Amino acid sequence: MRRIFIVLSELWNWRRFAVCASVLAGMLSINVAQANETISISYQRSSTLFILLKRTGELEKKLKPLGYDVSWHEFSTGLLQSLNAGSVDLHADVADAFALFTQAANAPLTYYAEETSAPSAQAIIVPPDSPIHSIADLKGKRVAVQKGSGCNFLLLAALAKAGLTINDIQVRYLEAPDALAAFRGGNVDAWAIWDPFLAAQQREAHVRVISDGTNGIAQYNRFYTATTAFAEKHPDVLRVVFDELNETGKWVKAHPQDAAQILGPLWGDIPAPTVELANSRRSYDIVPVKRDQLAEQQRIADTYLAAGLIPAALKATDIRIWTPPAGK
Repeated sequence: MRRIFIVLSELWNWRRFAVCASVLAGMLSINVAQANETISISYQRSSTLFILLKRTGELEKKLKPLGYDVSWHEFSTGLLQSLNAGSVDLHADVADAFALFTQAANAPLTYYAEETSAPSAQAIIVPPDSPIHSIADLKGKRVAVQKGSGCNFLLLAALAKAGLTINDIQVRYLEAPDALAAFRGGNVDAWAIWDPFLAAQQREAHVRVISDGTNGIAQYNRFYTATTAFAEKHPDVLRVVFDELNETGKWVKAHPQDAAQILGPLWGDIPAPTVELANSRRSYDIVPVKRDQLAEQQRIADTYLAAGLIPAALKATDIRIWTPPAGK
């Protein structure tokens, strides 16, 4: 009888231990879950590298062991407001000219990566049968462009090279979808636009390019930004994201057909050959932002000021910059 009592006591103690262990494991699990911080990342349909990373889940795989989860947020409109508000931690790449609007608005942002120049990835186009054959021919004509975009600077720079100003044309500030409708309907004579809209119009409508950014007109760099408070607190995350963007960019350039097959549906069912044409003009070369290499940003800022697009002079080098640690 005593032996049975001992066995039962041991069994009871074991059960108590098992229950306590189970409760402790549950508490530890809750604490681990609470320790994970969620990183909010914004992207647009044109955010090639982030779209691919979202699809593969590579960022989640790399950041999870460091205690971070990822939340993706697609923006079709209102991106400038999001950037200015600092409501997202990491932001999709935006054209160099667009980035300056955020600086002009004193947005709390830090540059953490740059895609090197792709001057032919944006252009000013006209219908194939248009009598317009040069930028000089745009005088008095209706030209569509998205205000604040990289193409806005391209248009201003191309006009200046031809001895014209924005006052010599009838500018129509339109978002890309509205500009496309106006261009197709003959309600504008020319359109300053970027890829993949540019590639689509070249392949489908056989438009003519009367100027792109080559010959020193517009470099068309793209910048990735982070909310400054996040950048200061989480340099480890920026390092991971920078490396993944760099590797993904290399993959796109090394596998153009595979990338086009993947991106076509994600870009809104764009034919793969159109995507491949667009990607052939982008560098996808991700590099650190360097303060002494922001001359193009300063040129854009000065041009915008002269055109009345920003209210005050900007010093491009005043922007906050994060760079990867040397030797890593």
